[in-house]
Amino acid sequence: MNPIPIKIAYIGGGSRLWARNLMIDLALCPDLTGEVALYDIDMDSARLNEKLGNWIQDQEGVVSHWRYLATPTLQEALQNADFVIISIQPGPLELMAEEIALAEEYGLFFPVSDTSGATGLIRGLRSVAIYQDFANAIATICPNAWVINYTNPMTICTRTLTRVVPELKVFGCCHEVFSTQELLAKIAAQYLNIEIPARDEIKVNVLGINHFTWVDRAMYQDHNLLERLKRHLEQPGTLREYTQPEVESWNDWFRSAEQVKFTLFQRYGILAAAGDRHLVEFLPGFIRSPETLFKWGIIRTPVSWRIKRWTTAPQNTRDLISGTTPFILEQSGEEGINMIRALLGLGDLVTNVNLENIGQISNAPLHSVVETNAHFSHGNIQPSCAGALPAGIAPLINQHIANQELIIEAALTKNIDLAFQAFYADPTNHLPIDTSWEFFNKMLQANQKYGLLQEMR
Repeated sequence: MNPIPIKIAYIGGGSRLWARNLMIDLALCPDLTGEVALYDIDMDSARLNEKLGNWIQDQEGVVSHWRYLATPTLQEALQNADFVIISIQPGPLELMAEEIALAEEYGLFFPVSDTSGATGLIRGLRSVAIYQDFANAIATICPNAWVINYTNPMTICTRTLTRVVPELKVFGCCHEVFSTQELLAKIAAQYLNIEIPARDEIKVNVLGINHFTWVDRAMYQDHNLLERLKRHLEQPGTLREYTQPEVESWNDWFRSAEQVKFTLFQRYGILAAAGDRHLVEFLPGFIRSPETLFKWGIIRTPVSWRIKRWTTAPQNTRDLISGTTPFILEQSGEEGINMIRALLGLGDLVTNVNLENIGQISNAPLHSVVETNAHFSHGNIQPSCAGALPAGIAPLINQHIANQELIIEAALTKNIDLAFQAFYADPTNHLPIDTSWEFFNKMLQANQKYGLLQEMR
């Protein structure tokens, strides 16, 4: 069969990581071909990725043909697009550093800062206006395209698209659940005396919102892995406290000791499916001091590291192209290409995805964006019925959904009071209302220095 020709519009086409993953996955996909239009407000980065993408085409092992083209306007990128991928940095990393520093002045120590809490909600507030423009442009130029969002805050960004233009075909992708499947695969190997199964052999029922997802059923063949996990928690040393020197010795900003995940499972009987670094930003009590985070085996990712990675990435790309750095052609482990293939009729797929709630979680608000499994097939995404959130978990998740909806409404209507109400209601906020208002306004002022959130006065 001849490969199917498609056009992908990549918004954020100067991406340092996600674009490269896409290029490699496409290069290893023999049944698709076509054009990728790279649009970015940083045109130099888009041009560098154009050069990289076209260079990859000439490498050994490539099994498909793609043309990469940096485009100067969003409208040109979207013209005749079949798929739109959005992967952007909503605001400069220097602003992110200022916001995190401000939060720390008020006793809030966020490990990630891109989804929830004071920093995540303000990031969401400035993302809405950007995504409102994306939604309107897509609706005008390529209304039938599938829109795939990778940007955090995932829920706010994805929901803005569906809120502004409900007819758009939108879904959001995140790999957090994959790590929990890999953890459960290790549990299966340990307690069933088998080789570690592949991640996709671990069948899980997913329900929740992005980075605050949960698993209430996990099976390997006919083995209940949540029952095995209960046994695992009974083993000496599985649940314990960590020290700062121990955590820092890992030299790994992303490692998870799983202590938050395991303790939540112990207390609620349902397994949180995101990493601990994300989980603590949704729950009260964890982020009040670096010492508390270290105790749970969590270290904060320094924005200075993110900035360094960002600034060195272009040279790393040039080193690949010049041959200074070896080029390795292997699949990224992301599922975006498999989703595209399924939507084009090249095999069905079931995986976790962020979609508008049409009842797949029965006790979450309708039309909010939730994360569950879904069945991808030719021209269709059908969310799986995940059931109801447990009574103890539902209030935690629904509070965050309410805050996310408030942020979107605030941004769309330029209502500063609604934005503050979401900010104040976040479960990680332990500050009284007057101090919260002071903190909130300092966060707005930090954004306004960069020309963002000017309407919030």
